Amino acid sequence: MIYLDNAATTFYKPNAVINAVGTALKYLSANPTRSSHSLAIKAGMMVEDTRETAAKFFNCPPDKVIFTLNCTDALNTAIFGTVRRGGHIVTTALEHNSVLRPLFRLKSLGLIDYTVLPPLGGGYVTAEQIASACRPNTYMIIANGIGNVTGAPQPIGEIGYFAEKAGLLFLVDGAQNVGYRKIDMKEMKISMLAVAPHKGLHAPQGVGLLLIRNADVRPFRYGGTGTESAKPQPSELPEALESGTLPTPAIAGLNAAFKYTLEHGEENAKKLSGMFIYLLGEMAKIPGVQLYTKKEYGGPIIAFNVRGMTSAEAGNILSDEYDICVRCGLHCAPLIHKHYGTIKDGMIRIALGVDNSVEELNFFLQAVSELTK
Repeated sequence: MIYLDNAATTFYKPNAVINAVGTALKYLSANPTRSSHSLAIKAGMMVEDTRETAAKFFNCPPDKVIFTLNCTDALNTAIFGTVRRGGHIVTTALEHNSVLRPLFRLKSLGLIDYTVLPPLGGGYVTAEQIASACRPNTYMIIANGIGNVTGAPQPIGEIGYFAEKAGLLFLVDGAQNVGYRKIDMKEMKISMLAVAPHKGLHAPQGVGLLLIRNADVRPFRYGGTGTESAKPQPSELPEALESGTLPTPAIAGLNAAFKYTLEHGEENAKKLSGMFIYLLGEMAKIPGVQLYTKKEYGGPIIAFNVRGMTSAEAGNILSDEYDICVRCGLHCAPLIHKHYGTIKDGMIRIALGVDNSVEELNFFLQAVSELTK
């Protein structure tokens, strides 16, 4: 099997991550913050250590590192937790349904309005576009760091600078760039950052992150927190946004994943960049391949189609006949497909991983070449 679906979730999990999850299941199966016995305290200490590590990694306050169910949950918490009745949000056509569907819901309830900006020739939305779309009642900008379909990087540093200058909240969907490119929330003027640790950080599934720098986020869900139990809901972060039992084994794996990324992130990025440049260049030589990803995007995502075939048809052949794992269809991001005219047939997306080899890439190129014939 050749796995090229790392934008959905990374296949490779470091041994340290696997061992951390197993150790937590075996020795830390207690509920952190819920009890005062030694095992619960030990589990709680591990959770807080992970929180502090994440705060340093992204440059935000530790008490504003929120553990969520996943990245979708983090985005929902940020969007619903900051909603302003009668307000306006500016976002982009590159966004995932984790952003688009909450916005659609809020608009259908008559609470907000929003503007979706199409990408320009570079394949992304600029800060100038966003500035021109803002209204007197605009209160937030939402943009992903890297588009999950074509891999187009958006200028979040420039957007963040504009947002802070204009007094607007800036929410970044970091699902595709965390672990591949450094994000400093303070330097980039990011108000809130949603993270999918099971992707570029190589952490286990089952935990997400919402990091808050300078936003007032109200609770999105309510329930047990182990603190201030006599109140309707705790008033302080992080407890106010962390109702329910935390996924201790997944958080332990995330702790190890941060350490792995700090140690190997730069070398992994270089390897992925090299593979991306090679693969994209070779794919451009194959007649019948339509590429949607540009060399300057830098990887690790490549989106393409085989002329005369739907993405599903081509993807099924790659899977069934060549045992190559790719992602086909609309990738939960319909607006960017409308922009490129692929809403009917979709695109084939491959996303490289640090465990891929040149031999695997050459086998994939041969398979695509045979498909086009």
